[in-house]
Amino acid sequence: MGHAALPSDKIPGLVNARGEFSNSPVGVGMNYFFKSGLREQLRAELHAQFEKFHATGLTLDHVNGHLHMHLHPVVFKILMADVKKLRIKYLRLTRDCLSRSQRMARGRWFYRASHAAIYEWLSGRARWPLKQHDIKHAQITFGLLQDSRVDEDYILKLLPELPPGDSELYSHPSLDKFKHEFEALVSPRVRAEIDRLGIELIRYQDL
Repeated sequence: MGHAALPSDKIPGLVNARGEFSNSPVGVGMNYFFKSGLREQLRAELHAQFEKFHATGLTLDHVNGHLHMHLHPVVFKILMADVKKLRIKYLRLTRDCLSRSQRMARGRWFYRASHAAIYEWLSGRARWPLKQHDIKHAQITFGLLQDSRVDEDYILKLLPELPPGDSELYSHPSLDKFKHEFEALVSPRVRAEIDRLGIELIRYQDL
């Protein structure tokens, strides 16, 4: 989704004439997987996106693609092949725990089960390359299976359920469409429960 970093004539197989990616993640994923002729265009666009970011002078906190496209087998392979040039040190390893999700929220069982299975497979195949390249990641990502329903009630149920080690909370905080997720993250009740349980709040840079 969105606009490419490269002009459309450089990556005609990836974008339309206005330089826009498709809004269909399934169709895009299938094209990337089965059309091998797109791989050099993908490599060029990925490098352009990283170069555009590094030009800001900011520190890259972690790598994460929209809709988790960074774990797509073809995209992930390119990232791992060029890890030093792209300066990748941290990456979101997207996976959620279906059993915990079922205890904390009701409904949408097909959505939860299907997404849990997909990301368990994608994250499973990514673990060894990440270890080889010493790329750090949280052991699990909670909130993925909530589908934009990471509200105060969910977080308060989640905190006592966190496994030992590091976990990531996945949400879409904003002041419009996902205001409930923003309010959950700044909730005094949530902060009090974090303090009560002795949970340490960290960033990727702290892993």
